[in-house]
Amino acid sequence: MRAWPALLVLAATLAVAPMPRAAAESATDLQALIDTAEPGAVLSLEAGRYEGGVVIDKPLTLRGIEWPVIDAGGEGTAIEIKATDVTIEGLVIRNTGDSLDRENAGVSVLEPRATIRNNRFENVLFGVFLRGADDSVVADNVIGAKDLDVARRGDGIRLWESERTVVEGNQVDGGRDSVFWFSNGVVVRNNEVSNGRYGLHLMYSDDAVVEGNVLTANSVGAFLMYGRDTVLRNNVMAENYGPSGYGVGLKDMDAVAAEGNRLIGNRVGLYLDNSPWSYDQHQYVRSNLFAYNDIGVLFLPSVKRNEFSGNAFIDNGEQVGVQGTGDFSGNAWSIDGVGNYWSDFAGYDADGDGMGDVPYRLDDLYSTLTDRHPELAFFSETPAAKAVDLAARMFPVLRPRPKVEDQHPLLNVPELPPIVTATSSTGPALLAVSVLLLVVAAAIVALSSHRRRSPPRGATP
Repeated sequence: MRAWPALLVLAATLAVAPMPRAAAESATDLQALIDTAEPGAVLSLEAGRYEGGVVIDKPLTLRGIEWPVIDAGGEGTAIEIKATDVTIEGLVIRNTGDSLDRENAGVSVLEPRATIRNNRFENVLFGVFLRGADDSVVADNVIGAKDLDVARRGDGIRLWESERTVVEGNQVDGGRDSVFWFSNGVVVRNNEVSNGRYGLHLMYSDDAVVEGNVLTANSVGAFLMYGRDTVLRNNVMAENYGPSGYGVGLKDMDAVAAEGNRLIGNRVGLYLDNSPWSYDQHQYVRSNLFAYNDIGVLFLPSVKRNEFSGNAFIDNGEQVGVQGTGDFSGNAWSIDGVGNYWSDFAGYDADGDGMGDVPYRLDDLYSTLTDRHPELAFFSETPAAKAVDLAARMFPVLRPRPKVEDQHPLLNVPELPPIVTATSSTGPALLAVSVLLLVVAAAIVALSSHRRRSPPRGATP
């Protein structure tokens, strides 16, 4: 008789207890749905959970309604595409394996003309991985990463031998890199990439267009290597401050046109290593903003045939640096009589044409010493550093040959091309960059309002 109360309590507990997790979250067999679909069909997936680890081997569209979840269960790749003309859209794709050597991915594409659009990737090693997938589209996806050390993470987006692919409007946060290798004619437009290692990494990819991207808080914003005929336009590279810390790095590149970019608060705004690579090539750096970087533009001493015009150099710790020793020459700091704006220019404009009547020369002794001995940068802005520069001014024999000589420096900050925001969202990274740009604009107005318009007393134009 005494057992009855205990049995009643047990029965009541079972009646109100939740269903076991496995039963509550039972998953639909997505592979079976794919296998029974006709080639070219649109397979609409209602909200719910579906088993990942599927292979699509026919032209097909997977379209989510109310964000169905494709869950790989922590093993392998969630969706592998082995057919042309496959579209994946409107899905939450999550929980891949974590094997770098097997390249576990949210979506892995092995054939041309795939469209991966408007999906959310959560807890994935690689996000979207394309191999031999020419003429594909990766657009409007939100791509996260696994909580691993950065070197153990996969790439948010990776293209390998996937020519003419468009990567547009994606938000990538926390991945390792966004990689575009051996892929000619790619368009990388209006993406946000943050909190990774390389925001964008292009290698052996000619005829690329990289525009309107916002690359923040990475180790390197964009690094371009071994390519030619690349357009780098209207991007924001801000607060990229890893061991290299380049907003943009160019190595062995030919015929890069860099225009309208904002390089703000990086360790180095623009880094040039053997670019242009070919002796018959020139590169043009026009209408860019270099502001509040430790170094605005950093050259290796052998770099030549870069032409700068219409850029604004504002309050960089060092406007232009040269890394190492050697004969640094052969770069132009004005084009067709138009130079650049320098916030530390101490000249004047007697005739009111908007250009300085004396050249801008960057020849301070201490920055030359720090170029050759970077460890001395620790003492920058100290009384000792200022004393070295003062001595060089008083005794011209100590003054080094100018690193930069701009014959036509601008007295007003040039108008830069407008920035197109990366996506319609106002995520934290984009908001932070917008605030930073407002600060820069305020500084520009303040600096311009104090710029001298006439020569000092006794000066001769």
